[in-house]
Amino acid sequence: MNRRRGITFALGSVLLVSAAQLGMRWSMSHLPSPEQWLSAHIDLTAVAVVLLAILAYASSMLCWLAALRDLPLGRAYSLLSISYALVYLLAASLPLFSEAFSLTKSLGVALVILGVITINSRPARAPESRSAP
Repeated sequence: MNRRRGITFALGSVLLVSAAQLGMRWSMSHLPSPEQWLSAHIDLTAVAVVLLAILAYASSMLCWLAALRDLPLGRAYSLLSISYALVYLLAASLPLFSEAFSLTKSLGVALVILGVITINSRPARAPESRSAP
């Protein structure tokens, strides 16, 4: 197991899934509702962003699978929660999303980040080998 490589892939997964979430959010605000897809004007840029977001999701899954080869599941899974914080912070700070900061959401994000740091700050114990019965 290579911890550095695992963390790199896990953080790559976080960045890709966060970009995908933001891309989907932006696209859905620029596309008509599904019942209007056949009759309304479709913004091709928004469709392209949806397709790129789907590609980012798929790439994120590949990074996640690679991370699982090198990290214990508990550590790897905790790193995924960084995407919640990242999406909130970017959506609230970038004007094109029109999301608002709130004290309670910001406190929740701080707690999530504190949890990730807590889980990943201790050295991982080597897994005990299990012998077959």
